[in-house]
Amino acid sequence: QLHLVESGGGLVQNGGSLRLSCAASGFTLDYYDIGWFRQAPGKEREGVSCINGNGDNMFYADSVKGRFTISRDNTGNAVYLQMNSLKPEDTAVYYCALRTVPGSDVASSLKRENYNYWGRGTQVTVSS
Repeated sequence: QLHLVESGGGLVQNGGSLRLSCAASGFTLDYYDIGWFRQAPGKEREGVSCINGNGDNMFYADSVKGRFTISRDNTGNAVYLQMNSLKPEDTAVYYCALRTVPGSDVASSLKRENYNYWGRGTQVTVSS
């Protein structure tokens, strides 16, 4: 059974930075598309970013473009989300997810229904 584990969340001030990590238990993340999603209280879970299996194609939601950077380490063990210039509206629980069927466009890459495995999330809170 594949388990994804997020870490790196916390409380940060407006304009601050955090780096989230996504790791797999007993499984390599190599060759799989990995997405980051977030869900704020009372809102739908939304796609934030996705990186393809080769690490050479990344997608971002318009709301985070230019502030967030997704990457994967070359051991295949982790995917990261570097979040800079954080805003209070970035406050949410952040989830990483894996999809077994790769995609090549931003729309499908940020759609939660296309992902098969999910972590339990990590809380990010940005104070104003």
